[in-house]
Amino acid sequence: MDHDPDIITSGLSGPFTRDGETVEVQIYRIETDPQWVLEVINRNGTSIVWEDHFETAEDARAAFDATIDSEGIGTFLDTTNIVPFPTRH
Repeated sequence: MDHDPDIITSGLSGPFTRDGETVEVQIYRIETDPQWVLEVINRNGTSIVWEDHFETAEDARAAFDATIDSEGIGTFLDTTNIVPFPTRH
């Protein structure tokens, strides 16, 4: 009987806080794939996943850290550029 592959989570995963905002950094891979995935989840549950995968968990964390340093934590937060659909009464 085949089973779904396990997901391996890096110890470099976890919450990250800056400027009073916290995001959850997830670095993981499927046991059958050596490439690591980088995902950041904000307080609203919005998930941002890098399209490129990484050779090591350390490379993935370095990409997150570089993004924080260059763009700030605001890049991961939901902004006011979301336009709600109009409602009908």
